[in-house]
Amino acid sequence: MTILQKKEALLPLTRRQNSAWTMLGTAFVSFAAGILISSHLTHLQEVKAEGKRVFELDIYHAVPGKVPALAERFRSASKLQTDHGLNVVGYWIPQDSPAFANTFVYLVAHDSQEDAEKNWHAFHTDPAFQEYVKSEQSEKLIQGVDRTYMLPTDYSSMK
Repeated sequence: MTILQKKEALLPLTRRQNSAWTMLGTAFVSFAAGILISSHLTHLQEVKAEGKRVFELDIYHAVPGKVPALAERFRSASKLQTDHGLNVVGYWIPQDSPAFANTFVYLVAHDSQEDAEKNWHAFHTDPAFQEYVKSEQSEKLIQGVDRTYMLPTDYSSMK
């Protein structure tokens, strides 16, 4: 067998080896690209979780029997809250617990506590809000308010 014949006999094997290396190289590049993309997306998630976003929980203690009137007052004020950047997640009237009788609860999402303070200041100085202050003075609905700012955990679905 001549050298040329030996080379021709080995050619299919060489092609298969080159094909295997090409496939292996493609798989490696794809794997590396996937790792880079995944690590970038994971980093974005970490940045979001470590952001300054806060949630404000407000629990209003109503004069006994006045929760419906208080809820209506909040219904009326909700558009004004939105106009001032107060992103209310929801309003609730607790049920089934004597400890929460005569309470009205709502949750507000803020980009930061600084933004919360700025937006609440704008809301409270709005002349339209002063009408609600006058309403409370003429018909007392609120006995007190408990308020707290909360940071989401890294495993919270709401961040």
